[in-house]
Amino acid sequence: MKAYQGKQQKTKPLTRWRRSSVALVFVMLATTLLAKTLDMQILHSEFFEEQGDARQLRTVSISAHRGDIVDRNGEPLAVSAPVNSIWLNPGVAKDYLPEIEKVAELLSLDVISLKEKIKRNAAREFMYLKRHASPELADSVMALKIPGIALLNEYRRYYPSGEVAAHVIGFSDIDDNGQEGIELAFDDWLKGRPGKKRVIRDRLGRAFDDIERIKSAQPGKQIKLSLDKRLQYLTYRTLKAAVLKHNAVAGSAVVLDVATGEVLAMVNQPSFNVNDRKQLTAQASRNRSVTDVFEPGSTMKPLTMAAALESGRWKPYYKVKTSPGFMRVKGNTIRDERDYGTLDVGGVIEKSSNVGISKIALAMDAEEQWSMYQKLGLGMSTGSGFPGEVSGQLSLNAFNNDFARASMAFGYGVSVTSLQLAHAYSAIAADGILHPVSFLMEEKNNDHKVSQGQRVMSAETAREVRKMMRRVVSDKGTGKRARVVNYSVAGKTGTVHKFIAGGYAEDRYLSVFAGMVPAGKPELVMVVMIDEPRNGEHFGGLVAAPVFSTVMSGAMRLLDVTPDQISEQRLMNAATSVKTTTAPGGKV
Repeated sequence: MKAYQGKQQKTKPLTRWRRSSVALVFVMLATTLLAKTLDMQILHSEFFEEQGDARQLRTVSISAHRGDIVDRNGEPLAVSAPVNSIWLNPGVAKDYLPEIEKVAELLSLDVISLKEKIKRNAAREFMYLKRHASPELADSVMALKIPGIALLNEYRRYYPSGEVAAHVIGFSDIDDNGQEGIELAFDDWLKGRPGKKRVIRDRLGRAFDDIERIKSAQPGKQIKLSLDKRLQYLTYRTLKAAVLKHNAVAGSAVVLDVATGEVLAMVNQPSFNVNDRKQLTAQASRNRSVTDVFEPGSTMKPLTMAAALESGRWKPYYKVKTSPGFMRVKGNTIRDERDYGTLDVGGVIEKSSNVGISKIALAMDAEEQWSMYQKLGLGMSTGSGFPGEVSGQLSLNAFNNDFARASMAFGYGVSVTSLQLAHAYSAIAADGILHPVSFLMEEKNNDHKVSQGQRVMSAETAREVRKMMRRVVSDKGTGKRARVVNYSVAGKTGTVHKFIAGGYAEDRYLSVFAGMVPAGKPELVMVVMIDEPRNGEHFGGLVAAPVFSTVMSGAMRLLDVTPDQISEQRLMNAATSVKTTTAPGGKV
């Protein structure tokens, strides 16, 4: 018993020491944890917060919606739709290169090149894999659940009218920056301002929680164009058919609203599909209506006639002797198709006499001729603001030479664009008022009147020239194929030898028609230019005039313009209908 008690007494001090040691260890651990907590939470809290944020929190950009482009009736011409872009963090993805092979296969990327690119950019945190991916493709990539790969919300531009309005609308690049056309001209207006937000990302790099919106995205503003989508389609379809029929190199057509100067339609051939620009070429993307100049030929004659009438030196009833069908000026010969004999002033326009218009021009002072051309906007930009618009050519020095003056009178030695020519004709259509050209919808003021233009000739002169141009579309005129059923038409044909290196080609032509409808009080002006028709016919009255007729016939219906010239056949049909439609008892 004593032995047991002695052993027990020896054990108690040892147990106490062990307990004290264990307690000391726990106290030390607790003290260490407390010190660590104190260090992390108080002394170095900012450092650890920054480190944590650096691993989880990210400031990301919020894509902004680019403003829509619509026609005058609100129909969409350019819209932006949300899409996903696939990106990766090279610093994370470099540790998963075997898995990256599956991504490369889905995205049709070269595996070796992709891996090398990831290694080269390992210090970076962001690299695009696929911009504007389809939803199906994005889902397939994300289903692989590879760390470092995520999606980014962006917007993609779509153009519902495709190639029909491509030259006017233009396009933006993948980063939503305007590159051509209206997209470029009004880029600052259309372009939104991206925002910023903080998000938490998981280990795969995917954002799963928004922490803070630093700056809200500001969407771009909508633009309402003056284009009428219906008329644009009609003009495009008709011009394309004519270019194909005559195997022409190219073509352009412009339709203006007489009262406002608004561009209602502008088309070109060849064109391109703006939604698929893989095959885009410089030739197809060029808006020829504003960038390509040409000599207007006989479509210049009404402008020269306006100058002659304004000068007071000529009256509509004056006579001009054109026999024997040619004349010599400064050692050069000016010819007509045949000897037209003596013509009244209107007959010079109707028969398109080069000799007659040359004599009329040379009877004026050079200053009077040049002044009218300048007032009508020749040799200068229309001020439309369209990117790449050229000013054409009107040389003041040329008016010191009688042959140059005579040549300009019938459209040689001066160059214009289709838009410039349509603009000049719009002054004749608007009783002498030249309105500024605009691609934007004209806003009416409080009096419901559009902005005033500038008077460039008297209303009397404009009306007299229109009367002469109506004779061009008569049975005896060169532009009878430009007629529009039930509407009077005033216009002028032009057939121009194409200028090439070394002079004018004998067998290459430009076919032109410029006109307005209804002739009494015009609503629309249109210019058609077909570049180098190669199927036999080349006269403006045969190639370009039918395009005018088809488009204007449809336009009158679309815009509900009241007919001003009911055809005799229609009157006969109406009379027949009245006679045959009777009620019982013989009463009408």
